[in-house]
Amino acid sequence: MAPDVQMPAPVCLIENIKGKLIVNQQSLKILSSIPEPMVVVAIVGLYRTGKSYLMNKLARQKSGFSLGSTVQSHTKGIWMWCVPHPKKPKHILVLLDTEGLGDVEKGDNKNDIWIFSLAVLLSSTFVFNSMGTINQQAMDQLHFVTELAHRIKSKSDLTCDEIENSSEFVSFFPDFVWTVRDFTLELEADGNPITSDEYLDIALKPKKGKPEEVKMFNLPRQCIRQFFPRKKCFIFDRPTHRKKLAQLEKLHDNELDPEFVGQVESFCSYIFNNSNVKTLQGGIKVNGPRLEHLVLTYVEAITSGDMPCMENAVLALAQIENSAAVKRALTYYEETMKKRVQFPTETLQELLDIHTTCEKEAIEIFIKYSFKDVDQKFQKELANQLEAKRDAFCDQNLDESAQRCRALIKDIFSPLEEEVKKGTFSKPGGYGLFLQENKLLKQKYYQQPRKGIQAEVTLQEYLMSKEDVNDAILQADQSLSTKEKDIEVERMKCQAAQAAAKHLEEMQKKNEEMMKQQEKSYQEHIKQLTEKMEAERKQLIAEQEAALALKLEEQRRLLKEGFESEIQQLQTQIKFLKNNRNQKSTMDCIIC
Repeated sequence: MAPDVQMPAPVCLIENIKGKLIVNQQSLKILSSIPEPMVVVAIVGLYRTGKSYLMNKLARQKSGFSLGSTVQSHTKGIWMWCVPHPKKPKHILVLLDTEGLGDVEKGDNKNDIWIFSLAVLLSSTFVFNSMGTINQQAMDQLHFVTELAHRIKSKSDLTCDEIENSSEFVSFFPDFVWTVRDFTLELEADGNPITSDEYLDIALKPKKGKPEEVKMFNLPRQCIRQFFPRKKCFIFDRPTHRKKLAQLEKLHDNELDPEFVGQVESFCSYIFNNSNVKTLQGGIKVNGPRLEHLVLTYVEAITSGDMPCMENAVLALAQIENSAAVKRALTYYEETMKKRVQFPTETLQELLDIHTTCEKEAIEIFIKYSFKDVDQKFQKELANQLEAKRDAFCDQNLDESAQRCRALIKDIFSPLEEEVKKGTFSKPGGYGLFLQENKLLKQKYYQQPRKGIQAEVTLQEYLMSKEDVNDAILQADQSLSTKEKDIEVERMKCQAAQAAAKHLEEMQKKNEEMMKQQEKSYQEHIKQLTEKMEAERKQLIAEQEAALALKLEEQRRLLKEGFESEIQQLQTQIKFLKNNRNQKSTMDCIIC
């Protein structure tokens, strides 16, 4: 999907049919065709609270997501709209509108928590939409956030307890935006004006008291403060008279409350300018095919009765993409070698030099498109296949050299063979003439360009095949004495031995060149892998540092507000993150 192509309307991404979540295949095809990085914004809230209106505004359309005009929930499951990002060229803005939580028609709301969880897992900005004010009732509506630690796994490690599991949520959870609709209060505290963000901070403050008495009050607030890296709040006045709300999507801005229009513009501007590309652990930016995989993986886990695991999803995605990266690198290597190598090469080193360059570039391609290659499984596979393809090119080089040399020999020596058949050299002094002619033809053969590395071997094979002819002409030459003939036979044997020794020397040289190239190849793999792993290590440390900084800031806030008893769990998370950071700081880069 090119950046200038828009989906004309939203499509259902995940259907909620009779309590069962089903991925819509049409939406997967759309995602698989979008290579650009994606900013994913999901909105969640009670039904009939105006979620779809905000999403249509983000799409810069008056309609699209169904608004509905009754107490019925119109959006079922999760709907998706992919549009070009208005502020980031070559990026896609993905809007996910979710079915209303607490729909009275559903009766059984067991899927509400999974819809909520999927919105968190898939988005880079998570919008919670509510009505009125941020009071305890609003917090009760957000009780799903307290179940995330029971519903989502950050790691596949079965020994990881709930506190350790949730401690890393902040590393890859989306930003949290609370939109409060039909807000009627004055933004002030203790008689002083405050911002909407300060209003949210005050609303998220825990309550002091006995743990068993304040647990239900504090838990959702604690989860929001600790799970989400950035928090933002927007308040909205009522857009128009209640009787006109049913026609909201048809009304022009000049028919709406000016305050509301400005608030919507501020909300959209913030999302456009501040929402980040959806990024997985390790700094992996999500595009269409990657989002497609995440949707399939998470929904499959839910429908099979398992908990979606972020680490497993990334590792499974890595398996797919690393395999594709190997194929991409091999295809590049093979196509580039075919373009750059002119067969046959004059020397083996000429071929190996081209191979070394192409191999380096192929490894760079693999490194660029691969991630989380556990135990370097895929890079080792790439190394083995590159070696096999190198050997195939070497074999091709030998074959093409031999074919060219045999063709040259046939063309150059055919006249001599015809003369032999005619008996031209079967006379006194004929052997000398034969040797002289043979010498001239060999010189002509040596002067021919681009014979390749089989030039001498192929010539010697031809000459050895004609030894009987040589011997026959020698023995038939009556001008030579027996002693002279014996001397000539010994000379020929000595010449053959020298040729064999030279061939052996050349073979040893080629083996040495191959071994040197093999070492070069190994060192190139090591070099690029080390650089890749060092970059990944720094990225992971940066993620841990960011998570740790947020936890420490939350700890400072709790201490400042006098909640010493509330920070025990937070200290456990901080300790866990510090241990993880220290482990990543000492990672070694090893490839065998």
